[in-house]
Amino acid sequence: MLKNESQHWLQQVTETSHALDLESGVFSWDDPHKIALSLKRSADNSGRCKAGPLASAMSMLNFYINRAGKHLSAHQSDVLEKGKNELRELYGKTRIEL
Repeated sequence: MLKNESQHWLQQVTETSHALDLESGVFSWDDPHKIALSLKRSADNSGRCKAGPLASAMSMLNFYINRAGKHLSAHQSDVLEKGKNELRELYGKTRIEL
């Protein structure tokens, strides 16, 4: 898959996921807590998730981080990694320090 094809594929998946209805641009936001709240809201409101809401939200976040890979800036990568902890905290799970 070529670079442009990969980017378009990632964009298509994040915009048309069958599991979660994501807010536009959620992974480009600068606030980890805001990102986590949006993912939680999407996961809690989705009736299409096969796993639990935390697992579904975390999977979508990990999916984006893994697929964007080296194309993510160091800053945005840090924001998204912190978003994982925020998401865990919102669901009452243990916070992991980075």
